[in-house]
Order: sequence, then structure tokens, then C-alpha cells
Amino acid sequence: MENINVSEDLLNTETVNVAATGLPDEVMSKISELSKKGYQLIKENDIAGAKDAFNSILLIEDNNKYALVGLGDTERKQNHFNDAINYYKKCLEYYPANNYVLFGLADCYKSLNLYAKAIDIWQQYLVHDEKNITVITRVADAYRKIHDFKKSKELYLKVLEMEKDNAYALIGLGHLNYDFKEYKDALYYWTRVFEINDKDSVDIRVLTSIGNCHRKLKTFEQGTKYFEMALEREPNNFYALFGLADCYRGMNQQFKSILYWNKILEIDPNNKVILTRAGDAYRTTGNYEEAKKYYAKALEIDFDIYAAIGLALICKCEGDNEEAAKRFENLIKNDPKNSRLYIDLADCYESMNNKAQAIKVLNDYLKFDNRNISVKIALDKLTQK
Repeated sequence: MENINVSEDLLNTETVNVAATGLPDEVMSKISELSKKGYQLIKENDIAGAKDAFNSILLIEDNNKYALVGLGDTERKQNHFNDAINYYKKCLEYYPANNYVLFGLADCYKSLNLYAKAIDIWQQYLVHDEKNITVITRVADAYRKIHDFKKSKELYLKVLEMEKDNAYALIGLGHLNYDFKEYKDALYYWTRVFEINDKDSVDIRVLTSIGNCHRKLKTFEQGTKYFEMALEREPNNFYALFGLADCYRGMNQQFKSILYWNKILEIDPNNKVILTRAGDAYRTTGNYEEAKKYYAKALEIDFDIYAAIGLALICKCEGDNEEAAKRFENLIKNDPKNSRLYIDLADCYESMNNKAQAIKVLNDYLKFDNRNISVKIALDKLTQK
């Protein structure tokens, strides 16, 4: 979302009522000059200078709304959200229901992840400006953060009724659907954002989000196009590199997959998840020695069950079914409800011509989970041989 400079809008759209303040014209003129100076300094990122200007106003009039909101905005710009809140609240004591103050205050609560408070303040704002699209989308975003998905969706759709190509609402609806694994619907909304923007200016997160939808839908080749576009803009983007590697894995183009796993590891060499993924890719290509190195490094960092499984599978691929079985048995002790381990262990026993033990392993699992389809299929295949 854009960061709206609320106090400058306040300064530009309101006329100071001299009679109401009781201050002489020359004093009000001085306040106006200092306010404009303060906001110009904020634009120039001279926060200290801006604060001096706004504090100078408070020496003239200690409850001046331009100064209080200006100081709130300077603190918010520095991410000093609690200090900003204090200024905004003080301003509201003198000027209740001032929308410029309410906007800044709600934005602070949002930044502090206090979404319920942010929603409450934004709702107060909407009482006086019910069609403000920026605020409505922020309320929708906040409802999404607190998992009130129904209200969030209603508000995003309301925004689209007012402005059919509003990017923030489209992106929000994309996130809502993605979170519920409705990948086709998420793809629809994010693709609309892509289509209404120039491909060179669209947010890189939209590109990786579209790519991730294709990855989840297993339309891998389509996904690679969007991840590649993201990498053209940001060559070290983790999500684009991961997405490309995973798409090539899905297309069984393991050598290309390895290329991108290793690019991630150049940036983050101790990422055990990526080390394991790279190990899997090397194992799939038959390069067991390289796979072992990656799995071993992952396990040096921290225990990773997939790396441990990978090493056990290499033992099996190299014909050492006895060692593989030992490894799977040890893994089952630590993770007794992992069905994959039982299936792999049973396969080891079958390879050692111990069909009875293989059947026993699968039946042991079904004692506490008799609905597991994968285990039942494996057992049926064994018993029918």
C-alpha cells in the first residue's frame, strides 16, 4: 500500500480559522510557513529539521494540529510507532474525529501488528469518508491478518465494485484464495494485476505469486516464465530461484533444478532445506556421491528427516538393503507415524526377499492408522504377488 502523507494533505486542504484560534494574522502566517517547511523537510528526509519546525509551532500554540500531526508523521516515518501514536492521540484530544489523524494512528497500529485496533480506527475514519478506497483496502488487509476472511473478502469485492482494476484489492483476493488452496482463483486475480500493469513495473511479488500458483497447479512450464521475469529484475530473489528450481524438479529436469538450488546455496550456504532439495536432485540423477555430501552437510546443521531418508534411499539404490532397513527402522523410532518410512522399510525387506517381514511392517502401521490409502495400496501389492 502507498504511504499517504496525511498531514501535508491536511495543510493543503484546510484553511486556518484565525478567529477561532484567536491568534493574529502574522502569527498564523508564521505557523503556516513553519508547517510547509516541516513537510518539505520530511520530503527531503531531513527529519531532525522537520521536527524543529513542528516544535517551533508548538512553542507558539501548544495544541496546534498541524504540528502534532506533523510530529506524528515524522515519528511514523522513522518507524517510531509508539511515539507517533502519542502525538496522534494528543491531537485527537483537541480535534476528535480528524481523519488525517485517524489515518496516521491506524497505520501505526497496523505496523505494530495490532490489527484489531487499526480496524477500529479505520472504521471511525470511514464514518466520515465511507468511499475512501485506500482505507477500505487497508481494513480488508487487516481483517485478512486476523483471519476474518469473510469480512476481508466482502471489503475487497466492495472495492472492485468501486474500481474494477484496483491492484490492492486484486492482490488481497489473490492472497485469500491462495491461503485456502484455491490456486486457480488466486491465479485469476494475480494475473489481472499483471495484465493491467506494464510487465517491467509490476511488483516482483506478483510475478512470484503467479509462478507459485502455476507450481501448485503443476503447470510448471507456465510457472517458469514468471519466475524468469522476476529474476530478470532481481537475479538473487530467493522466491524466484526456489520457484524455478522446484518447477524444473516437477518437470523432471533435474540438472536445471540443481543449477538453481546451487544458486540459492551461493547466497545462503547453510540453508538445510535447500541442501536437502539439492541432495534429492543429485540422487535422482544417480550422482550418489554428490547427493551424500549435500545430505551430510544438511544434517551437520540440524537434523532433517528428508536428508536422513535420502541417505537411506541411496543405500537401497546402491544395493545395501540391510543398511537401508536399519536406517528406516531408526527413523521410525523417532517418527512412528510417518507412513512413508514404513513403505520404504517394507520395500527394503521385499528387496531382501523377506516378504513376510515387509507385510508385518505395513500391518504394524495400519494398527494405529487403518485409513492410510498409500500404505493399503502398498500392502495390497505385496499380498497379491
